[in-house]
Order: sequence, then C-alpha cells, then structure tokens
Amino acid sequence: MKDTHPKFDIVIFGATSFVGQILTRYMLAQFPIEGELKWAIAGRSQNKLNELKQSLGIAGEPLDILVADSADENSLHELCSATRVVISTVGPYALYGEPLVKTCVALGTDYCDLTGEVQWIAKMLEGYEDQAKTTGARIVNSCGFDSLPSDLGVYFLQQHAKQKFGEPCSSIKMRVKKMKGAASGGTVASMTNIFKEVASNPALRKLLANPYAICPPDHGNKVRQDNMNRPQYDNDFNSWLAPFVMAVINTRIVHRSNALVEGGYSPHFEYNEAMLTGKGLMGGGLAAGVGFGLGGFAMAAVIPPTRWAMEKFILPKPGEGPSQDAQEKGFYDLRFYGTTDSGQEIRCKVTGDQDPGYGSTAKMLGQAAACLAQDISKENTPGGFWTPASIFGNQLITRLENHAGLTFEIID
Repeated sequence: MKDTHPKFDIVIFGATSFVGQILTRYMLAQFPIEGELKWAIAGRSQNKLNELKQSLGIAGEPLDILVADSADENSLHELCSATRVVISTVGPYALYGEPLVKTCVALGTDYCDLTGEVQWIAKMLEGYEDQAKTTGARIVNSCGFDSLPSDLGVYFLQQHAKQKFGEPCSSIKMRVKKMKGAASGGTVASMTNIFKEVASNPALRKLLANPYAICPPDHGNKVRQDNMNRPQYDNDFNSWLAPFVMAVINTRIVHRSNALVEGGYSPHFEYNEAMLTGKGLMGGGLAAGVGFGLGGFAMAAVIPPTRWAMEKFILPKPGEGPSQDAQEKGFYDLRFYGTTDSGQEIRCKVTGDQDPGYGSTAKMLGQAAACLAQDISKENTPGGFWTPASIFGNQLITRLENHAGLTFEIID
C-alpha cells in the first residue's frame, strides 16, 4: 500500500540523464528544496546522483536522493510510494519506460514524461488505462516540446475561437515559423529505436500511420488527415511547407485531446503540422531538401548496417546534447491558423525562449509536474491517461508564461 501522505510531491526519475540534469537545475531555481513543494532526485547510480547533487552547490545540500532501477520492481515500488508525482526522463521509453508506468498505475501515483514514442503510448493505453482509472493514477505523456506547445497552442486557439465566434475551430494548422535547436543522444536513440521496431514488426507501420492511434476507441472522428509528408504550398501562410519531424507525435496527442477535453473541439476536427520554408524557388527547394533529408534518414535507420554506421560514427550518443550556451541561444516560434464551420478565421502564436528539445523542454516538464502536484486535485480530476491540454488547460499555460519562457498570443 502507498502512504496516503508521501514524503515528496515530485521525484525526478532519471535525474542524471541529459534532460534530467537540466530539469534538476531548473527545479532548484524555481522550487527551493525546503520550500512548499517537496521534491527529490532519483536514478540507478548512487555515485552519479551524488555528483549531480554536489554540482548544485550549497542550495542543493538538503536535496534527497532515491536509488531506483527500471529493472528492479521493488526499488520502483519504494520510489512511487514516496511521492505524489513521478517525472520520468528515462528513454527510450519503449525500452525502459513500462515498469515505472506499471508501478505508478498500481499505486495510484501520478506521472508525467517527455516521450515522443506513439507506439509505446498506444501499448501503455492498452495495458494500463483501465487500471489507472480505478487506482486514480493520472498519467500524462508528452510534456516536453513534443507535444506541449502544439497541444496547448491548439487548446488556447480553441478557447479564443469559442469566446470570439461562439464556436470552435473544426480545422487548425500549425506551422513552424522559426526554430533553433540541436538534438541530443537520447532523442536520437528514441527515434532509431522506433525504426528498429518497425523493421522487426511491420504491423507498427499501420499504427504509426494512423492519426487516431492513441484516441479512445469511441472518439468518432473519421476525417482523413493530411500527414504533410511532401513539399507543398500553403496559401494561408504564403509559403512552401516541409515535413515537420515532430508532427507524428504532436498530431496524435492533439487528436486525443479533441476526444478528452471538456466539450471536445469538433467531431470532424482536422489538424496538421509542417515547417514554413519561404516563398519562390528558394522556399520550394528548401522544402524539397528537408523532405529528402528526412526520408533518407528514415531509410538509413531502417536498414541495420547503415543504422549501425550512423549510431557509431555520426549521431550523438545517449547523454550527449547541446551546450548551455546553445540551449540559451535556441528558440522557437509556432503559428496556428484555425477556421470554424461557419468560415471564421483566427490565428495565434506560441513561442519559447530556449532550445526547444532541452532548455525549454526541461522547463515545460517541471511546470507540468508542479501543476499536477499543486493545481489538479484528485477529487476533481480522476485517474486515467490524459493529454497536457485535457488535464492542465489554462492552469499550465499561466505557469508556462510566468515561469518557463513561453508566450501564447492571439495575432491579427
């Protein structure tokens, strides 16, 4: 049985990972260890956890350390019994994530992560959603750059559409206007693992191609969605478009939100994402180049010899990532364009002030966990698998604007 009054509000599991270290330092800056929010760090290596704690200086001296391993169910049980919310940064989640989710669900412990692995979320839904509804565990996947800005950006636009027009948007496009950031070894490892799974299990291709792969069975939306996997021109943005690598997870989360948010968006909701590459021949050429590059990477990652060569000589290793300076110089600017059934139009933008995948992701993940611990009561929000928009809504938008360097703004 879990303690009804656990010692901690939040425990960061995988605190010594690349994102975990950034997150730990952000949490220390936002939430003093002996303050109102009680938090701790956890991982499988006592030595690495000690090194991380020592690197925090005097402010980190009171920080508690918990040792737990994904391969040791007893240690996970102790971890999840000691806290109200667990943050997991331990990926690839398809390889290491299930034991923690299983334990959180069994004990009724809340959980959030930054996974972008659709096939793994689908597996967790199938295996644990019904039990989570019984035990009261709130499981919230994809609380980093994938897919929080997309999911909350759509939610934000829909709220304003309802206020302004009295009806929601039945179609929304998200376009990446500008973005600067680098990939870490952890992200690359998750992506290449997906290609490994597809190569060994062709049935996964169908699941990954299904825009409603993680929607509830009774979601009812049968609209054919555009997966934006080829260069094309968008008259609404007056620009050529290139495929956006994060769309495969972001669109699935947004469609699940359509089924879960109070009142929903639309029973025939359309949503897609792409990158703006500019006008004219240069814009068209850049769009084609991005598409060719992503296709080439996918083909190389599916074939074992070329995948091995990329992992060995080209791609960053797990634990590697952009420098602190590069994170601070990173940013993103996402634009959303929505239309209602009656033809009304509305636009908004979502911006972030650091590298999207690391500096900004850590801040988003930390605030999502704090929101889950402090703002979303068990009495009003039952257990189950939620999306960021469906469980957090405006409460997290406020936190992100005040404490995480994001902006949400309606534009003319």
